[in-house]
Amino acid sequence: MFAKEKQKRNCQIHNIIVNMGKKVKEMKETTKYYVVKEKAVPEVLLKVVEAKKLMETRKAVTIQEAVDMVGISRSSFYKYKDDIFQFHDNSQGTTLTMTFNIDDEPGVLSDVLKGIADFGANILTIHQSIPINGIAALSISVQVLQTTGDISHMLEVLEAQEGVHQVKILAKE
Repeated sequence: MFAKEKQKRNCQIHNIIVNMGKKVKEMKETTKYYVVKEKAVPEVLLKVVEAKKLMETRKAVTIQEAVDMVGISRSSFYKYKDDIFQFHDNSQGTTLTMTFNIDDEPGVLSDVLKGIADFGANILTIHQSIPINGIAALSISVQVLQTTGDISHMLEVLEAQEGVHQVKILAKE
């Protein structure tokens, strides 16, 4: 009788461990984030963001009014409203790591750093590789502060600078 109780208890413990493992695995797999350029985002998702802005700025009082103004259904709005947001809306207080390909010419790095400073981001780290064929790889980590301007606009300005060939967001923490 004691052996059967021990075996039953071991089965119960095994089932608890298996179920806990499944729950941990589910928790790890449930949320992944991606940073994509606007041109890669489906129109319906952009309209959800637009509808949320209309509600936040009180240009639309109800969800129905907001979705009518942007031209999507309420079901689309409810389906995606918690899954899409503009990048700069949730960046405050985070660290953003960007990579650049820049020309190996005097002043290009200085211009990039000035561009970041102009938007009020706090530069944490800078790493520039030895240039190969006149192009240097640059990695910069910045802290996004309460006073930092629109991060999306900052990235556009940096990418448009003379001597900058590519700007990518490597990480957001």
